[in-house]
Amino acid sequence: MGMPSLSVPVSILDRANSREGFPESDALSAVLERAESADRLGYRRFWVAEHHAVAGIAGSAPAVLMAALAARTRSIRIGSGGVMLPNHQPLVVAEQAATLQALYPGRIDLGLGRSLGFTPAVRTALRAGPAEAGEFEAQLAELLTYLDGTAPITARPQDNGRTPVFVLATGAGVEIAARAGLGVVLGGPALFRQNSAGQTGALERYRSAFRPSDRFPRPYVLAAVNVAAAGTEEGARELLLPEAHALADSRTKGVFPALSAAESAAELSGRRQDLVRTTLETSVYGTVEQVHGRLEDLVASSGADELLVTGGAFDAEGQRESDRLLAGLF
Repeated sequence: MGMPSLSVPVSILDRANSREGFPESDALSAVLERAESADRLGYRRFWVAEHHAVAGIAGSAPAVLMAALAARTRSIRIGSGGVMLPNHQPLVVAEQAATLQALYPGRIDLGLGRSLGFTPAVRTALRAGPAEAGEFEAQLAELLTYLDGTAPITARPQDNGRTPVFVLATGAGVEIAARAGLGVVLGGPALFRQNSAGQTGALERYRSAFRPSDRFPRPYVLAAVNVAAAGTEEGARELLLPEAHALADSRTKGVFPALSAAESAAELSGRRQDLVRTTLETSVYGTVEQVHGRLEDLVASSGADELLVTGGAFDAEGQRESDRLLAGLF
């Protein structure tokens, strides 16, 4: 008798990580191929992200990539995780989402974030800084009026509130999502440590402040977590290490590089070793049995409604096998 299925649906967020030694176009092709596979395997959603001028990430234009993904898949929901609203006019974002929804009815999600560009030069190029990020809640409210058809002008094509909207919760994002009655995406330490003694967890703040809406009559939480499954725990850990090292580089050197074969721990500085360890502590990896147990523990402790699998691997075949193994759990 096999393991029971995971108690919640599972989705994927692919950031279009570049790999050292391969052209950036390969990263985008890999996203398309992974989405096709995820569609066949039965994942609920496949989301892509927005990063600008980041050396190791080819995904800069989620709306464009979403159009290609929706055209190449049949039933999986396609979305953004997310569009960074401070970088755009709310009307344009609404029009892009509504256009995709009109072309692929019932399959488009709109995840929105308020993160700024990685460096001052990128923020200057985007004409977006702290002032724009501080207006996120007002921008979000304006965008919703265009999607709902309640704005002073009628955005076309008309969406009529069909597109689900989620907020990527960074900082005050949980309260903003709650007040707007939207789904929330939460990950990292805020998710894993949300029950720490003496702290009011982000999820509790979201649920307690939630105002029901036509889109979400009750709170809806996507728990974003790095996941890797393999034949052995060490094999799964190896899949996560290249991105963990790239994240450590971004925090110590200011550059997020293309993924490469992971260095040995002995080659890392003390600070980088600590950062890699932190990434692994907020990841779930191991054999199928280990991953199943750890994910169910996470769902139980967080009350998440859905899991959003994140993380990119340098080993393309290992990534495909991890997706396949995880799909066997649902």
